[in-house]
Amino acid sequence: MAGKNKSTTGAASRKRGAPAAKARKGRTKAKAVLERVAAAGWRTSDEDEIAMRRWRGQTEIGEVVALTSEHGFFGDFRVGSAGGRGYDVEIRSLSEQVNSCGCVDAAVNGLGTCKHIEGTLAALRRGKSRAFRAAATEGSAFVEIFLDRRGEATPGILWPAASDDAAVAQAREWLAPYLGTDGRPKADPEEIARLIDAVAAAPEPARARLRVSRGFAPWIERARRNRARVEAAAAFRDDLAAGRETLDILKLPLLPYQRTGAIHLAFGERALLADDMGLGKTIQAIAACELLARRKKITKVLVVCPTSLKAEWEEQIARFCGRDCRLVFGSRAQRLAAYGGAPAFFTVVNYEQVASDADDVTRLLAPDVVVLDEAQRIKNWRTKTARQVKALRAAHAFVLTGTPIENRIDELYSIVQYLDPDVFGSLFRFNRDFYELDERGRPVDYKNLAQLRERIAPLMLRRRKAEVEKELPGRTVKTYLVPMCDEQKLRYEDYSIPAARLIAQAQKRPLRQQEFERLQQLLACMRMVCDTPAILDPACRVSPKLEELEKILGELLEDEGRKIIIFSEWERMLTMIRELAAEMGVEAAWHTGSVTQERRRAEINRFKRDPACRLFLSTDSGGVGLNLQVASAVINIDLPWNPAKFEQRIARAWRKNQQRSVSVVNLVAEGTIEHNILHLIGQKQALADGVLDGEGDLSELKMPSGRAAFIERMQAMMERPRIAPRIVSAQQLFVDDLLNRLGEHVLLVEERRGAEGAARLLVVLDADDAALAEETARVATLDAPAVDLMDLRSWRATRRLAEAGLLRFSGEPRELHRSSALPREDGAPAMRRGGDAMAEADRTLRMARTLAEGGFPEEAPPLLARALRAAAQALLAARGEQAADSGDEDLRRLVACGALPDETLPVLEAMRVLPTDAGVAEVAPLLSSAARIVATIRRNEPSLCS
Repeated sequence: MAGKNKSTTGAASRKRGAPAAKARKGRTKAKAVLERVAAAGWRTSDEDEIAMRRWRGQTEIGEVVALTSEHGFFGDFRVGSAGGRGYDVEIRSLSEQVNSCGCVDAAVNGLGTCKHIEGTLAALRRGKSRAFRAAATEGSAFVEIFLDRRGEATPGILWPAASDDAAVAQAREWLAPYLGTDGRPKADPEEIARLIDAVAAAPEPARARLRVSRGFAPWIERARRNRARVEAAAAFRDDLAAGRETLDILKLPLLPYQRTGAIHLAFGERALLADDMGLGKTIQAIAACELLARRKKITKVLVVCPTSLKAEWEEQIARFCGRDCRLVFGSRAQRLAAYGGAPAFFTVVNYEQVASDADDVTRLLAPDVVVLDEAQRIKNWRTKTARQVKALRAAHAFVLTGTPIENRIDELYSIVQYLDPDVFGSLFRFNRDFYELDERGRPVDYKNLAQLRERIAPLMLRRRKAEVEKELPGRTVKTYLVPMCDEQKLRYEDYSIPAARLIAQAQKRPLRQQEFERLQQLLACMRMVCDTPAILDPACRVSPKLEELEKILGELLEDEGRKIIIFSEWERMLTMIRELAAEMGVEAAWHTGSVTQERRRAEINRFKRDPACRLFLSTDSGGVGLNLQVASAVINIDLPWNPAKFEQRIARAWRKNQQRSVSVVNLVAEGTIEHNILHLIGQKQALADGVLDGEGDLSELKMPSGRAAFIERMQAMMERPRIAPRIVSAQQLFVDDLLNRLGEHVLLVEERRGAEGAARLLVVLDADDAALAEETARVATLDAPAVDLMDLRSWRATRRLAEAGLLRFSGEPRELHRSSALPREDGAPAMRRGGDAMAEADRTLRMARTLAEGGFPEEAPPLLARALRAAAQALLAARGEQAADSGDEDLRRLVACGALPDETLPVLEAMRVLPTDAGVAEVAPLLSSAARIVATIRRNEPSLCS
């Protein structure tokens, strides 16, 4: 190419479009912008991704310092990012994506650029655009040998434009032994290493024209490390077979499959152990750490696990290896002292501590090994906990989880990203490789799942109980269908009927955020009522499940040696079970999210060691990691949505070293949403079995993801009611038919009674005159209740007349339906708007507290945020001020003028960033803060207290 460096790269040459200037010939720049196809959702092209990094480079990159100034535009630069970290950038072309950077994104994105490179180019161009263009045309004067990151990383070479230069010709001759027949550097890392070593001995002036990238060093090191690991593991296995080495390094012997697991972790350096629950992943990790201590002299291991498992790790370490172990508790000052003090071999922390202490752990403890137990806690790469855990630095990392996939395949991406970012590359490449995307860039199905399994195979070791545990005692599963009582059915339908309406609405249009949240709340309430309405209304203490449980416990406890684990998602249900246990004279241990770490530890030990303590009552906080083989029965009072949680519960008892057959009992409210959860569990299990274990036909797996899929599943779960329907009034039948036909065009339906007591329906439609007339004529032909129809404009006019005292409605209305598109305050006086909004705040606060205390804390934060916004609207209405479209804007305005305390906005932000798996302990302070802020609003505006 005349006027440019000639490039030969190791990556397959990509067909690139014509230069932008040529493509736009004959068009205005504005036209080019308007005709450009915008990236939709996850559906981005390489050009979109490069453009995004170019923009970030221009806006986020700080200082750019030349390290080799004699090279002008071409050379090495030190780049500072907004986060304060510096990166080394190599610039060898001003027009092609063949430059290098030491950041992770440049190494894995397959684009040949990153924001640091683009920021460097922007800085070089700034104020020197003419010289920059000239340099881009001339190209580098050096023979550039580099690692081409466009696609799969492979060596590439750029030749100067002046190919007749004597020094370049001499360099070409000297390089000939290191180049393949295609003119590119040989792709073998060892060949590149030999080339780098030989450059110093190259003849002058050829050596002065050679520039070999420093980016080869980590590539060569990675290849050598991978090869060394494989060779070392093979040699160790040979020595084991010959008796020259031993894995009898713990106090108790390892089973054969556990020896394999320990070798996989120790020699894999950064590895995933995904054995089924109950096969001893903890023991295998301890053995791997002991092996590394003897072979590589490691001295510090950091274990990150759920809070409830810290004592379990302490017990297993003492039992199997006897190394010193420190559990970290207490205030920040106490935690920092633990990290920086005289190190124990094992330091055990929980995920919540890492979320705030990750940098301090790395700085003060500097662990040799990081062990992530129950690592599905980092499956959501968006959460703060996942980001902070992945910031932990250590040469060795062991990830332990029996459920690397619970719902979606990008959970596996998040876990593997911590171990080796090169396996999947950037998230946009993972999405392209394994998701089918619709025209809006949303994932709608899976693809290439067999390839996904192949990619993770070197990292992941997974064994199923059926493969390795022939001697494990059997388990029997009994599911009892428990009919609901009449009062329970009525209360269940109070939630199921509006939920069914929302699901029907979702078939016609996407639900609004408020509607979607409402549907989630209704489904949660339906599940609670299946256990007992007392979870939501403590005065309604009816529960056929509790009565059935008494019979089951009576039978199981006849075996004097039997201990039983009882799970429920709702703490209030467990409280009733504890009361039942007391009535039956049976002692019970208590394990929920509201129990402190130290107390949990004591309760676990009491259940294990005290013969009189025969029941272990737990929410799903006890569903992971605990070794409770003293129990030989597991009772699920309610079923979790997820099959992984279901199996985790059972695996507390049905696991290695269990000596008895395990009985599993499921209590299911007959004819309810619970009845169909069993089918949902089967669907989700198929995904994990297919991707992780290669079972079934991967091509048949469909992606149940996103709101649309959620709605589809909910519709399937509710479409076959098995209980007798409640008798519905003629008015309600008319409303249901109206909603099914007109959907969102039905804004309001009210029932009013006149002086004579006759009922009439007022229906407000979002309709023009013709449509309103057509519907009026249709209603006149029906054998229906008395109905008055009007459009929105007429309704608002009557409201204004009523407010002015010129019109009076008879009787108080009973609202049968109100669309979320029709604000409740529309047309109402200011004080009524304020009262309605404050009532909404109170209702939402109560619901948030009920959900949090009932074992559903993750549902509380969005409700609390909504309560604060409603309370702010109430205060504005009482002051006669107009609320903004955004509730957050209202809150900011009220904080700025001093009407709300300064803590309001930080509390709102804390609700947003709270992890999706937060427990009651994390949610409780937010509940208190929200209640305090609402109380402040009442104090500031006494009129809202009425």
